[in-house]
Amino acid sequence: MLWLAAYIGSVLAINYAFSLAPHLDLVWSCWAGLIFILRDMVQVRYGHWSLAAMLAATLLSFLLADPFVATASVTAFAVSELIDWGVFTVTRRPLRDRLWISAALSVPVDTALFFGMLGIWDPAVWAASLASKLVGVSAVWMLMRARATRPATA
Repeated sequence: MLWLAAYIGSVLAINYAFSLAPHLDLVWSCWAGLIFILRDMVQVRYGHWSLAAMLAATLLSFLLADPFVATASVTAFAVSELIDWGVFTVTRRPLRDRLWISAALSVPVDTALFFGMLGIWDPAVWAASLASKLVGVSAVWMLMRARATRPATA
């Protein structure tokens, strides 16, 4: 339940924050990396019900954030979520690999759709968004890999 609450709360919070202070788009872009990791953990825990979590976050965003930001967010998340869902459904690799593969495929699409719909073309913002998301998931991948290869203690 913690992953679910963290995911929905983060989507809502970032859309609301972006609506209140769009000039801090670089800050919000860095924060967005966390949402991809939370989304994957919700998908691991709840499977296809992760789509319901996305819907709940979207509805709350429309109620509390700027509808224009919420529309860009839901469009970008919907497309990237489908990519993510496809990777998790089709790929039978270890979880850490599925997390990284899904991010490598969905993050650039999400970034392009979201900022493109908002008319934000600043390369620094795009780079920060891409980097924060990919660095975050890469750090999780490395931690999971280290944990899997650590020798068992007696």
